[in-house]
Amino acid sequence: MRNIKLVYEYDGTNFFGLQRQEKQRTVAGEIEKVLKIILKEEISMFNSGRTDRGVHALMQVSNFFTEGVIPAERLKYALSNALPKDIRLIHLEEVDMEFNARFSAKWRAYTYKISRDINIFERNQVMYLDKDLDAQKLEEILKPLVGKHDFSSFRKADCQAQNPIREMYEVKVFKEGNNTLIYLKANSFLKSMVRIIVGSALAVYFEKEEKDYIKNKLANPNKQEFGKYLAEPQGLYLSEVSYIEYN
Repeated sequence: MRNIKLVYEYDGTNFFGLQRQEKQRTVAGEIEKVLKIILKEEISMFNSGRTDRGVHALMQVSNFFTEGVIPAERLKYALSNALPKDIRLIHLEEVDMEFNARFSAKWRAYTYKISRDINIFERNQVMYLDKDLDAQKLEEILKPLVGKHDFSSFRKADCQAQNPIREMYEVKVFKEGNNTLIYLKANSFLKSMVRIIVGSALAVYFEKEEKDYIKNKLANPNKQEFGKYLAEPQGLYLSEVSYIEYN
């Protein structure tokens, strides 16, 4: 038995999320389908984190166990050439049997991209907003998230995680041309947590909510507010997964 680690990226536009689903095209489903053909055995991947329908990944990590004997380099070549065009394999290696893409990960980071430009060729890669954003002001709104908190109010109602406590290590907002990027780094994330955080921050920014809205949601988790503000999926990217402790 061998344990194989994959690092890959994907355009989530035409996927119903990462996790395998019957009768739906998903990222994991497509990769497992190809691996089954190459290795001639059923493959079930363990993934560093889920992404919703329409969400992208600049770095996703998975692992799987196999009885196959194909050397890692040959397997990488075969898989790279057989994957659909909206998935790109970055790295493949054999790792220790104890490695688990989900449970071994120490932290993850997501980036959310907001654009002022109307560009039909990028409409599935950004959230369009016809107003300019002050990066410093938006970062100040998000700052209360840093630290260890109960993020119950920042997840979808069907989130199955039993423990809503997460530690947010870093929050940054910066500009790239006419784009505003929101960067969030935490030990892990709840279902749709980033999209709800972004939606909530924009609600404060545009004065739909009081300036202490996020701070109050953290201090008083309210199940009635599950997903009240949910930013669009296409602006979201899983951007980093690390197996080294955050310093």
